[in-house]
Amino acid sequence: MSSVFTESKLNEIKEIIEKKNVELLHMQFVDLEGTLKNVTITAAQLEDAVEGKIMFDGSSIIGFSPINKSDLYLQPDLNTFAVLPWSVEESYAEARFLCSVTNPDGTMFEGDTRNVLKKTVEKAAEQGYSISVGPELEFFLFQTDEDGRPLLKTHDLAGYFEPSPHDLGERVRLEIYRALKAMGFTIEASHHEVAEGQHEINFKYADALTAADNSTTYKWVVKTVAKQFGLHASFMPKPVFGINGSGMHVNMSFFKDGENAFFDENAPLQLSETAYQFIGGLLENVKNFAAVTNPLVNSYKRLVPGYEAPCYIAWSASNRSALIRIPAKRGLATRVELRCPDPSANPYLTFAVIASAGLDGVAKGLTPVASVNDDIFHMSEQEREERGIDSLPGSLESAVEALEAGHIGREVLGEHVYNEYVALKKAEWDSYRTAVHTWEIQNYQAKF
Repeated sequence: MSSVFTESKLNEIKEIIEKKNVELLHMQFVDLEGTLKNVTITAAQLEDAVEGKIMFDGSSIIGFSPINKSDLYLQPDLNTFAVLPWSVEESYAEARFLCSVTNPDGTMFEGDTRNVLKKTVEKAAEQGYSISVGPELEFFLFQTDEDGRPLLKTHDLAGYFEPSPHDLGERVRLEIYRALKAMGFTIEASHHEVAEGQHEINFKYADALTAADNSTTYKWVVKTVAKQFGLHASFMPKPVFGINGSGMHVNMSFFKDGENAFFDENAPLQLSETAYQFIGGLLENVKNFAAVTNPLVNSYKRLVPGYEAPCYIAWSASNRSALIRIPAKRGLATRVELRCPDPSANPYLTFAVIASAGLDGVAKGLTPVASVNDDIFHMSEQEREERGIDSLPGSLESAVEALEAGHIGREVLGEHVYNEYVALKKAEWDSYRTAVHTWEIQNYQAKF
């Protein structure tokens, strides 16, 4: 970022702070799992913040620093400045920055997942590509008890695309839309999803880092607005048995010299050789990065047949039962959609591993297997075997084992994040494995 641009942007921010009477600035960043954190400072400290002088204790943040190396600093991204729309009616307003984390010497902290994505973007740029991402994050709205804790009762019983009066979340989505728009988002669609109490609000695609920042902001705003309605918004992949879970479909394109590198007007399906190589990279590496895109024990309760979520490794130009789909739009809108990620994933790591897997395919000149245009969910196991259709990992344990067996995880995440992430996920699986669950009590206690 040039000093001229920084000065111009900073002056613009100062004007907004004065005009909106902003007194508090939330310096936001994410931990290893993508959970939003923040340190709040006064607007009078803006200059110190821009100069990267705001320090915090990294030893208490999941996946960050040991206690003997705990001093870390926040470097705000001036492009992420936004006044919080729910604060403007108070006597003073609040604003936020999303930040990268740095070491005391000013270098990028290797445990910051935002920095992991930055490195991936830089690697793509070295090969002449910029990365465009359009994520689609679904969520549930649940009722809460008198203490504000979430219940298992969904906010409504409506279905796909249903309007009011069945869609009780319409008003909530409207307020989410207004908040996001005030924070600079361009909203493209909003609707009730397939499952009871499930919703989706789509925002415009952006470069990879901005898209990850927007995904993080989106989840925060959705939860904040839902709370104002006395509801709990959940991005848990499969919160209710027997109905669809929530996905985070990731649409990605590579651009080169201002042109979409995935588009070839004269090719079959109008997909370029680069697009096919990108698909080949995803197919080859997806089992090895599933632990990142689907990070929870619960993630693998969603990736089962019968609920629209993909669990078989195949691609198609239209088939929604396939793991990878090519949406119909072409030209600058040509993109590859990966349908397995879920919204509990850290978007910075998710976009990094997907883009890197695609770059791996391009570097190796991979050719994907033939597309599958039939309904994979209704194929027999024998038919899938005959057609060479493999499956995604069936549990977090299997996914972590695949992450360790592959090369993408360690190369993309870096030693610090990779080691911390694997240790965290192994501990999560072990905690789940040794716990006694309600299903076991219901099925075994009386019988045995």
